[in-house]
Amino acid sequence: MFKKILIANRGEIALRIIRACREMGILSVAVYSEADRESLHVKSADQSVCIGPAQPSESYLKIQNIISAALVTGADAIHPGYGFLSENAGFARIIEEQGITFIGPSAAAIENMGDKAVARETMIRAGVPVVPGSDGIVGDTGRALEIAEKIGYPVIVKASAGGGGKGMRVVHSPENLIKSVQTARSEAKAAFGSSDVYMEKYLEEPRHIEFQILGDRHGNIVYLGERDCSIQRRNQKVIEEAPSTALNQSLREEMGRMALMAAAAVGYHSAGTIEFLLDRNKEFYFIEMNTRIQVEHPVTEMITGIDLVKEQIAIAAGEKLSVSQQDIKVTGWAIECRINAEDPARNFTPFPGVITRYIPPGGPWVRVDSAAYQGWEVPRHYDSLIGKIITWGRDRGEAIERMRRALGEFRIEGVMTTIPFHQKVLDNAFFKRGEIYTNFIQRRISE
Repeated sequence: MFKKILIANRGEIALRIIRACREMGILSVAVYSEADRESLHVKSADQSVCIGPAQPSESYLKIQNIISAALVTGADAIHPGYGFLSENAGFARIIEEQGITFIGPSAAAIENMGDKAVARETMIRAGVPVVPGSDGIVGDTGRALEIAEKIGYPVIVKASAGGGGKGMRVVHSPENLIKSVQTARSEAKAAFGSSDVYMEKYLEEPRHIEFQILGDRHGNIVYLGERDCSIQRRNQKVIEEAPSTALNQSLREEMGRMALMAAAAVGYHSAGTIEFLLDRNKEFYFIEMNTRIQVEHPVTEMITGIDLVKEQIAIAAGEKLSVSQQDIKVTGWAIECRINAEDPARNFTPFPGVITRYIPPGGPWVRVDSAAYQGWEVPRHYDSLIGKIITWGRDRGEAIERMRRALGEFRIEGVMTTIPFHQKVLDNAFFKRGEIYTNFIQRRISE
């Protein structure tokens, strides 16, 4: 097992990894930018190293600074968390070249699944269903028109190297397609450094269903049930739950089997997520794989009792999975609400500032993953996430009521937050009935 792990991240996920390290008897090293000097992950780690100024490009994305911090502190492994460099194959490769272990999959797996067009082709070869669309990159607008005519409108144009809704356009007619492809290419180039785009059939009112998988270096691989991440705003998840009201046991097992096939196709080890779209006819299609721990991983932990971060660390150290597929049992229901420092009344504009009052909720089966505290300044340079509330119940109704109670208890002053928005969603009759889909907020919640 590792003696010391450097966490190449910040905020709540860095703190989450530090806690796992402490329980496993592993020393932790926090890295931080000048803007994060007073952050909780810095105060909580066994060691901490400043790696640059506030701008991510000069700190959390500066590979040489992170490697230097690991070498200076004697860390024998690096955990990337999520975001930043977590799905950067070059970063993983450089770490391994330095004789340090990357706590994640192989660089080849990150590369293959990080390029969505390559991932799509890989899944087709593996026999995993994909959304009808282009065979790889769409090279010119003439070809785009041909593909759209073949698969039928509406279509969606997506950045091949993208994520988070950037470089993505829904098109309903040929008249808008050429402009949408050009716009998506420009946006993708600015956001990801690649203008490559591909096309898929746009599924109306789909659900976003993802399967958590764990694989070790000995060929063992399991899935830990599904998460329903259909409540999204601008293609960003805001509420997640596990399991999903849309799946019966036979469909769950079939999708789980496909998730394992998808992971096996790239020789995957570590924690990862296979993401599907499920249409109104209960047909499902692979859309992408996230080769890292997810923001919403706690809901899976709550219903399975399995610590995903500890499993990640153990897998990277060469250990076998601690569980087999037969050992995994789903109990109850869990819901997660992401609490951001944003003003819902002003189109969710980020609201950085000093938190003058901070009283998190408590009570049975309420979990708060956060690195915030009273007096902490929410920086303007990074994601506006303050923390996540996760509740568990014996059934979905109890999990919702417990979340409503927890949201009502949460006291955050000094900055605007998305708590009122979450309360509105949870009070919605359609949400309570489980009638949700990826454009639920646009259709059912007035912003």
